Amino acid sequence: MPLRHTPPQPDPSRMTPFAGHPIVVGLVPGQPDLVALTAAAWAEALGVDLFVGYADRARVTVEEYPDGTVRHAEVDPDSLDDSWRERQAALESHLHRLLGDGRVAWSFRYLAGRPDRALTHLARAVDASAFVVGAHDPGVAGRWHDFVDGSVAARLAHHQHRPVLVVPLSVVDWHDRVPWQ
Repeated sequence: MPLRHTPPQPDPSRMTPFAGHPIVVGLVPGQPDLVALTAAAWAEALGVDLFVGYADRARVTVEEYPDGTVRHAEVDPDSLDDSWRERQAALESHLHRLLGDGRVAWSFRYLAGRPDRALTHLARAVDASAFVVGAHDPGVAGRWHDFVDGSVAARLAHHQHRPVLVVPLSVVDWHDRVPWQ
């Protein structure tokens, strides 16, 4: 029976200092701008750069580069779908309108595959100190997505050592019945 690999555990010696190390934010098309704006505000307060990453689940990573970019391909090798280029251009255009040439330097990375793994690669490549991601919608669609794929925030918190800031996107009144009851 082969020996099981034990991954490095979180430890003070593995902490990446916040000062001087960028923040990575996970982008989801159509999510509220609050996620990117929160990440930008945090990066500005720390005086660091912001790396915005979007992981296209319909593509696979072929090669990872030291700057956090990736070479990617279609999951189906017989497909000739180039719609990812339009998606990338639309996301970059939206980010330019949202973040512009503001008070924080930012750059965008079009990634591929599982968002938690893609964002972890990006964070390692740029030596990021933390992640910012949006919370799921607490409704039926959000619960279904968490059941099928799991929460990106939870996966990040369980599979790497950087802190994860989760931006609430919808709240439930304390007196109302919550969706999971």
